[in-house]
Amino acid sequence: MTFEDRLLQSQTRRHFFKGAGVSLGRIALASLLADSKLFSAAMPENPMAPKPPHYKPKVKSVIYLFMAGAPSQLDLFDYKPTLQKYDGQVVPESLMEGKRFAFMDSFAKEPPKLLGTRRQFQPYGKNGIQISDLIPNIGSVVDDVALVSGIATENFNHAPAKCFINTGSFRFGRPSIGSWVTYGIGSESQDLPGFVVLQSGPRGPRGGAGLWSSGFLPTAYQGVPFRSGGDAILNLSRAPGVTEASQRSALSAIRDLNLAQFEDAGDPEIMTRVAAYEMAYQMQTSGPELIDFSKESTRTLEMYGARPGESSYANNCLLARRLVERGVRFVQLYHADWDHHDDIGKPLEQVAREIDQPTAALIRDLKERGMLEDTLVIWGGEFGRTPMAEIRSKGRFGRNHHIDAYTLLMTGGGIQTGRRIGDSDELGFSPTGENIHVHDIQATILHMLGLDHTKLTFTFQGRPFRLTDVSGRVLESLWA
Repeated sequence: MTFEDRLLQSQTRRHFFKGAGVSLGRIALASLLADSKLFSAAMPENPMAPKPPHYKPKVKSVIYLFMAGAPSQLDLFDYKPTLQKYDGQVVPESLMEGKRFAFMDSFAKEPPKLLGTRRQFQPYGKNGIQISDLIPNIGSVVDDVALVSGIATENFNHAPAKCFINTGSFRFGRPSIGSWVTYGIGSESQDLPGFVVLQSGPRGPRGGAGLWSSGFLPTAYQGVPFRSGGDAILNLSRAPGVTEASQRSALSAIRDLNLAQFEDAGDPEIMTRVAAYEMAYQMQTSGPELIDFSKESTRTLEMYGARPGESSYANNCLLARRLVERGVRFVQLYHADWDHHDDIGKPLEQVAREIDQPTAALIRDLKERGMLEDTLVIWGGEFGRTPMAEIRSKGRFGRNHHIDAYTLLMTGGGIQTGRRIGDSDELGFSPTGENIHVHDIQATILHMLGLDHTKLTFTFQGRPFRLTDVSGRVLESLWA
């Protein structure tokens, strides 16, 4: 049947129902009222309904712990004895040639000098991986994670770099990785969004909501910000004086109008609107239950360092576990304040202390519950930090942005853990061994969810787009 034939058939059906004094929306509404379910055979498919992947997935869900501001890999995971040996020495010009840094003017007064770490490192795990004294709890679970090192990205400013690792582009307006995932395979949760965003720290990440936007995909796939205290979502609770029956009646009437409009326009955004109303209604029950930690054991709360009712990274880590338990597909935690240009001392100690115990607890908790087999956990920022010092205040040292070789932690879904994939040279300037790019990380995340990054596309303005643009490869070495 040609497109014109299908269009004529659709118009004929519509005219028949209108002539009969009944609409498809009213027929669908009758079914909805019968079983209080949003989507039935009489209606277009729920945009977040589970969809078949391209092939058998390794995991069902992702928890992405995003450290906004760029942690210093050289003070956390990448111990460089040679860098320690030449601490304070002027950086050879050959190492600086062709490199790009965010604040070159900080080297204008005198040549840049190498900066060895001031932290103490010690071996952890069966393979003796060197981990900083800033993160001893993460060190204690190093056998359960893989360190992916020598990662390269392409922009040395925070907002574009965050945009790049989240959307595959420096320019805002493209879909985020969580949106691509839910567009590709939907979500198994019936009463929570498929893509949830949690934030902690003194401020939100540079780039804000653009980092979890659905871009040109239908807005059903955008990330939904949650809070770990009070209402999970602001303005979610039923207004005083509004009964459940009156609210349900109003929502049903609004839904009927939307369905009638969908019949005429066929705009998928109308179904997004219908789904959003119904999801909000369902979440008036599921939202408060989600953030109610009263059923968690004292041991679990102490393990995370979580305190019910607070808004914290610890609470968000526990909340992330509870979200994936309930079928949420993609959970992204943003924890800010990792931008240490002026002082790599106490400010880094503070933020590392905030994330160390909860991160280790999340990994340990998922493993104990048998959930690490089905959950991919990622920890890291948008780029790394330089091996040379940045001096903005007398007597203090910081580190500049470095885009050529940084480190992420990954675990879950059968990843071979307790080892390092890729590496950087003896000073931490450039990658060695396997070359790893941000697009490779994105391709690997999709692969673990059963999605082929070259096939997960969406045509916009006449051109097919994908998360990894025209590059990216799966890091098979994670399982080798």
